[in-house]
Amino acid sequence: MDFNLTEAQRELQETARRFAQKELPALARDMEAKDYPVPHDMLRTYGEMGFLGVNLPVEYGGLGLGHLEALIVLEEFAKISNAVAFPVFEALAGPVRTIERFGSPEMKARILPQVIRGEKIVAVSMSEPDAGTALTDLKTRAVRDGNAYVVNGYKRWTSGGGHSDYYVTYCRFTDEPGAKGIGAILLERDAPGMQFGKREQLMGFRGIATADFAIEDVRVPAENVIIGAGGFAKLMSAFGLERCGNATQSLGVAAAALEAATAYVQERVAFGKPIIEFQAVQLKIAEMAMKVEAARLLIHRAAANAAAQPDGLPTVYESSLAKCFANEIVREVAAMGMQVMGGYGYHKDYGMEQRLRDAYAWGIAGGSIDVQKTNIAAALVGRRFDQRR
Repeated sequence: MDFNLTEAQRELQETARRFAQKELPALARDMEAKDYPVPHDMLRTYGEMGFLGVNLPVEYGGLGLGHLEALIVLEEFAKISNAVAFPVFEALAGPVRTIERFGSPEMKARILPQVIRGEKIVAVSMSEPDAGTALTDLKTRAVRDGNAYVVNGYKRWTSGGGHSDYYVTYCRFTDEPGAKGIGAILLERDAPGMQFGKREQLMGFRGIATADFAIEDVRVPAENVIIGAGGFAKLMSAFGLERCGNATQSLGVAAAALEAATAYVQERVAFGKPIIEFQAVQLKIAEMAMKVEAARLLIHRAAANAAAQPDGLPTVYESSLAKCFANEIVREVAAMGMQVMGGYGYHKDYGMEQRLRDAYAWGIAGGSIDVQKTNIAAALVGRRFDQRR
């Protein structure tokens, strides 16, 4: 058991850190102020640097590295902001991995190189007005029509809605109840019948486009089916890595809050000395550090242990532990950072209040904190719980 990064991993981390800290802070501030996604020219720079293909196959232009390497890169971007990190998250831990794992060879050859080069963006669309946590209640339907499918439905809370080029869309292929009829199909933003709603105004997540969309008789070729009816469990299995990506987005925010607060308390003088000299401040900084380090260890354990799994993915138990813990501590760490920075922590110009707003999103997105706790309990007792009875 070795907790040290390899030399290659440290070099990758340092490359990501240098790039993020040099190129992204001003952009992140502007994205926060004006609420727009990562511009296409910067996205292509991400691609040129290899950041959008860290753990994607070499044959499609990726680096072919492991999940741990991907999450190391993601953390460095998330320290700047969740918004500048979001395309990295989607490519390395989110819906792009669903295509990489379950898409046909033709689909992968068409989509993955575009994503890795920073030319296209893929979003996932799962939730509906009456299907969020209870995802198997979804009603979006794909009906076979010759060599195509016709899709109808309504999707809610799509991160990237109206901005992303492709949508990994969870839908029902048959009338079988519950999960049995559910799979996923790839929709394209500009297809006739795709109707996007207004940009949602959220507490945080500025710079991450979020919108509903209606799907009205959208016709796509049969080759756009990622996984058909009965594939819901397989789709959920891929969520182990998404949970780790979600947790890393939380970790990046918490780690940045710790770094900012630590720098501040060494510079801020009160009663004639830096406030780090006061024990109450020392305790706050120590608590923040404990939570950040523990979250990082849980995430890295889940990613490292994935290599020993038959599917090469983090387990539900370890990824849920990592996500749940990181989602909880990021709120606590950002709040403590705000407290030790006082009025500067509450001021929009200094970044801490943004971290606190963004911190709350990750415990809602990708399966709520309480859902992760039911996953953990189910894994501990070795059975699933039926929430409907």
